Amino acid sequence: MLLHIVWDVSPEIFQFPEWLPLIGGNGVRWYGLLFAASFVVGYIIMQKVFRYEKIKYEVLDELSTYMLVATVVGARLGHCFFYEPAYYLANPLDILKVWEGGLASHGAAIGIIIALHFFSKKHKKTIIWTLDRVVIVVALAGFFIRMGNLMNSEIFGHVSNLPWAFQFIRYYDPALNGDPRHPTQIYEGLVYLATFFFLYRSFFKHDIGNKQPGFIFGWFLMLIFGSRFLIEFLKEPQVGFEASMALNMGQWLSIPFVLAGAWIWYNGFRKRQIQSR
Repeated sequence: MLLHIVWDVSPEIFQFPEWLPLIGGNGVRWYGLLFAASFVVGYIIMQKVFRYEKIKYEVLDELSTYMLVATVVGARLGHCFFYEPAYYLANPLDILKVWEGGLASHGAAIGIIIALHFFSKKHKKTIIWTLDRVVIVVALAGFFIRMGNLMNSEIFGHVSNLPWAFQFIRYYDPALNGDPRHPTQIYEGLVYLATFFFLYRSFFKHDIGNKQPGFIFGWFLMLIFGSRFLIEFLKEPQVGFEASMALNMGQWLSIPFVLAGAWIWYNGFRKRQIQSR
């Protein structure tokens, strides 16, 4: 009887032949493909959003550029300075080595908010208007990225005897004993996917983005970072210093996002109630 799932999937899809200049010997990884797919699929969905709002696609192209740069820069800096500040302050050039891994969703969130502030100001929109639309596809991107983490056999949970626990063969570490563990990448990915469908339906079926500004962004923050806070209890520490913390870094960083989401949602709800009187 199978008591757990053996996960022995290679993180690489294929490798380029050694004789190819520049890229020879390098591989194409599932994580990179899924990361890129999140932007492609997100762009297609945002086309529908902009068509619904009767806004030219040229503005979407500009928004996509803001999003791409903010996501990569914010996520990279977030990992470097939230999780390994001592190393990267001593080796600042290593911050540029994105291909070696190390991206933090909290850093990406901060980077996106800052970038969208400037985008919104330029196009004479409120930042809440912009965020209410953008976070729909950000939730879906979170799903793609967590599936990339699964393909990399990383960011997994504590030892578990549940029948859906994963034994991550490719990450075997004697210190971890190779025991089956919670597939926390899947837990988070499913929450992100469900959040995407909820926000997407709210926007298109109920026109909530125009009826109650802040509803979508508020719920996004509460659901995404609230679930992140809870699932972190099942995760192995990502860096050494977290082992001695009652709440790990991911949880401490999630709390202000959840509180901000609750305030933004409530503020929008209160304004809607006043306007309907």
